[in-house]
Amino acid sequence: MIDKTELLKTIAGKNRGLLAGELDKVEILAAIARLEDRNPTPNPIERGDLLDGNWRLLYTTSRELLGFDRFPGFKLGQVYQCIRTDSGKIYNLAEIIGLPWLEGLVAVAANLEVISERRVNVKFERAIVGLQRFLGYQSPGEMVKQIEVGKKFSPIDFNIGDRDRQGWLEITYLDNELRIGRGNQGSVFVLTKDI
Repeated sequence: MIDKTELLKTIAGKNRGLLAGELDKVEILAAIARLEDRNPTPNPIERGDLLDGNWRLLYTTSRELLGFDRFPGFKLGQVYQCIRTDSGKIYNLAEIIGLPWLEGLVAVAANLEVISERRVNVKFERAIVGLQRFLGYQSPGEMVKQIEVGKKFSPIDFNIGDRDRQGWLEITYLDNELRIGRGNQGSVFVLTKDI
């Protein structure tokens, strides 16, 4: 598909949006819109077979996510969104690269509530922050398994459900390897299925 190849070429080298200038952002958003117009999955929420899995972030306009790169001595590593439709859960994981032995991880677990065939409400319930080695972090899938069985992590593992932290996510493009979503804060997310 030409539009998908065009989008991937346009976001290549932009480090998930960290290196995108204003002109780049305009070109990327235009390429995203062209691909969204050709969405092969009109009811993505009903397609758990495509949605389920671990998705790696390729590009975003989210200031919140890209902001992790502003801390001195640390860089934003890989970012994952792990979807489990059978349990109605979503897990966001951001790897933070620092000095050797000081690589960090920020993980957030949330409940999904289906609103329409394209949109879900996301209610955040738990956050985990710490050094990867002390959390026993090996991969996004393994981390999600540990969170799902209720494992508690130290030093920072807290419930955020009572803080009314929520938003929504609309899936505007979905195939077996690429997903595009738009969030309530106007952010765009382009992700690839991590196999």
